[in-house]
Amino acid sequence: MFSEIVGQYGRIARDALARWLARYRLHPNLLTIVGLGVTIYAAVLFALGHFIMAGVVLIVAGACDILDGALARLTRQVTRFGAFLDSVLDRYSDVIIFLGLIVYFARPTAEQSLFYVVLTGIAMIGSLMTSYTRARAECLIPQCRVGFLERPERLGLLIIGALTEVPGAEGNYFLHKLPAVLWLIAILSHWTVAQRIYYTWKTTRALEAEASPSAEVRVLPRAFSSTHSALAGGARVEREAEL
Repeated sequence: MFSEIVGQYGRIARDALARWLARYRLHPNLLTIVGLGVTIYAAVLFALGHFIMAGVVLIVAGACDILDGALARLTRQVTRFGAFLDSVLDRYSDVIIFLGLIVYFARPTAEQSLFYVVLTGIAMIGSLMTSYTRARAECLIPQCRVGFLERPERLGLLIIGALTEVPGAEGNYFLHKLPAVLWLIAILSHWTVAQRIYYTWKTTRALEAEASPSAEVRVLPRAFSSTHSALAGGARVEREAEL
């Protein structure tokens, strides 16, 4: 109930912003490119350790990602190339954010950590594979949207992690959650990949079983056998009647 209310008001706000942007005749593809530029700026802020500012900038980048599709639908500029461009730039955005974090953990500072460099790399690979498995699966089956951690959830987690990195506030349970966020993304993204692999395997098996001619071949011998038995039985009855 609560999520439905939040979603309803979120759609109202999104559509209102899209109508406002439509007045300026902003092309949806341009908004997609602007979103990538904003994400690059957020990645630079991550690399420099300005996490709170990076979180705020990520909110703007997420708004661009939401509004480009709404603007395209509102202005009737939905195109296949626009969908392709949006998908490609989303993958760049995913990688760039994690690269910013890798640079931060690799810098020769007090926060330098090879462990978190590797963990961030694992999270980045999982994020890319989550998108790739869906795209590849939907070449084989109608739809593959299973799994918990899609792009909006990953972005939301990164925003939460960034906004909790308050300098000088050590010991607070509700702050400094960026490491926990990286753990969550690293684990749940690969879990989502595994779910999509299993779902695709199960769905393709079902589709192949429906389309396979072997199912018909297996039925024919049974039908022939039944018919043959019936004819043989009828012949025996006729012979007994003659006798």
